[in-house]
Amino acid sequence: MTDKTDPAAPFTEIMRAQSEAMREMMSKFMPGAQMPDITSEAGPPPMTGWPEAASALQKMWLDFQAEQKTGDAAKLALTDPLHWAGLMQNWYQQMPIGEPEKQQRLWTESLALWQNVLGRFGFGPDADLTKDGELPRKDRRFADDKWTKQPAFALIHQTYLLMSERLQDMVDEIEGLPESKREQLRFATRAMTEAMSPANFPLTNPLVLEKTVETKGQNLVRGMEHFTNDLKKGQLTHVDPDAFKVGENIAITPGKVVYETDLFQLIQYSPTTDKVLETPLVIFPPWINRFYILDLNPKKSFVRWAVEQGISTFMVSWKSADASMADVVWDDYILAQIDAIEHIRKRLKVPSVHAIGYCVAGTTLAATLAILHRRKQQDIVKSATFFTAQVDFGNAGELLHFIDDQQLESIEQLTSDGYLDGRYMAAAFNMLRGTDLIWNYWINNYLMGNGYPAFDLLHWNGDVTNLPAKWHQAYLRDLYRDNKLVTPDAMSADGTAIDLKLVETPTYIQAGREDHIAPAESVWRMTDHFQGPMRFVLAGSGHIAGVVNPPGSGKYQYWLNDDNVASLDEFIAGATETAGSWWPDWIEWLRSQDSNMVAAKGKRRPGGKNDKVIEDAPGRYVKSR
Repeated sequence: MTDKTDPAAPFTEIMRAQSEAMREMMSKFMPGAQMPDITSEAGPPPMTGWPEAASALQKMWLDFQAEQKTGDAAKLALTDPLHWAGLMQNWYQQMPIGEPEKQQRLWTESLALWQNVLGRFGFGPDADLTKDGELPRKDRRFADDKWTKQPAFALIHQTYLLMSERLQDMVDEIEGLPESKREQLRFATRAMTEAMSPANFPLTNPLVLEKTVETKGQNLVRGMEHFTNDLKKGQLTHVDPDAFKVGENIAITPGKVVYETDLFQLIQYSPTTDKVLETPLVIFPPWINRFYILDLNPKKSFVRWAVEQGISTFMVSWKSADASMADVVWDDYILAQIDAIEHIRKRLKVPSVHAIGYCVAGTTLAATLAILHRRKQQDIVKSATFFTAQVDFGNAGELLHFIDDQQLESIEQLTSDGYLDGRYMAAAFNMLRGTDLIWNYWINNYLMGNGYPAFDLLHWNGDVTNLPAKWHQAYLRDLYRDNKLVTPDAMSADGTAIDLKLVETPTYIQAGREDHIAPAESVWRMTDHFQGPMRFVLAGSGHIAGVVNPPGSGKYQYWLNDDNVASLDEFIAGATETAGSWWPDWIEWLRSQDSNMVAAKGKRRPGGKNDKVIEDAPGRYVKSR
């Protein structure tokens, strides 16, 4: 009987019924064959035959449990940043999974599927060994031929894929459901079915079973060590934690910290050319991540590349929030951007700067431009570039569907001492791409017991940054939920109302075609609000790879359309595709704004004679945890 207190109970019940029916089918078609009951309340059968591995696993788990009596990392690791429990409860209440006609359809389709699959192996009434062996459903999680060459595992993963499809179909079949709630159900269904994949369980994953036999269980011992270590630190490990050191083999472009406040450090990079553009460049990275995504290594570094193009380049390095930043709000980040701009102008004795805003810092840069225009100070920013930034959150992607009063209250409860631990944010973004960022590593790290790779991008992804709680709540409420920024004068900062329609600064707007955090359609909407000349470029790939795509990589492509079009669809329909990086197009555009060059001397070379600086790049703030 279904447990009414467990939102996932209907799913588990179907899994158990499917498992029993599958065993019955196999007993008819393959006498003597056995299949473990993966949903048994008693759990999987104990590992036998390898006493050393079994003993090590038991001791490791008991030691971990003893440690947790005085720690809270495991509690943090298992928290619910997207209010998963509430989503699951809604799923249980609204999904028509118990309707007799739905269940009948599922049983009928399952029987047909089993007969089809087993028939390809020569079993049952549909036995036909002449078939090419191509199974009805494909999924990259089951690409290894061990999933397709053995009848039991072919049945398991094909049944799982069928059930996943039908559960998603049920979401679309619910009548009278608001689209926002439907999207929440789609996410909950996808997240749950991803979690229930047979690839995630040792008894139903042929690759794990083979590895376990080969190593006599040592893969599970190593996996348990990885698992308990991750629980202790409250975060999933994606890469070798010792492979990268900030300032040693990542974030190594030479420069100096030339200015510092309680909120940010300002880095000036050392020139590599004799002459530089007169107008310097300041980059505002998102404060939800470390800035060195734009300075991973010499081959990938946007910063190094910009310096090599003859640009005096500055980078803002935001401080990871602590208790001293409990009262930091929207105004503070806008004033920080203006402060950085003014310091650069004074330092280099220039009238203006070029500015880049990446993601959320781009949102703030748009507000900064609007305030400068209202104050008649717009000339201090000669041009603005936006990397995957949103100002109109009406179509802001999957995160938009998890910003309601219930979710906001849940997030508020996760804050302590005035800031939100960055591990919560990392967990939330991982959940949005569960197969790639959670379950793939669950299998490799915990079940297979594999070693960690050395991958700088994933190291950066796991290098979390704490957020000021008050500002984080306001950002989600005012921008994501209420979409106030595009309503003239609905928001303000430092006593000045914000109207994006005032902005006439020349802008370069970059979006990623596969971006799931700031969808291209959402980024495109910026063109509806600014009034100045705009150049929109659609880059291949997503939120990170679409931006960090140096010319030497030979990856991806970008699209341009010089016609005056009204929508992203029209832009794409008439766009010209160019292979490779969009960076050269950007530098050509930037030079067209002001091509005047000056000698790279004096304070253009930070830390030189009579130039007092604070410390070497990348500075202290990026290393603080």
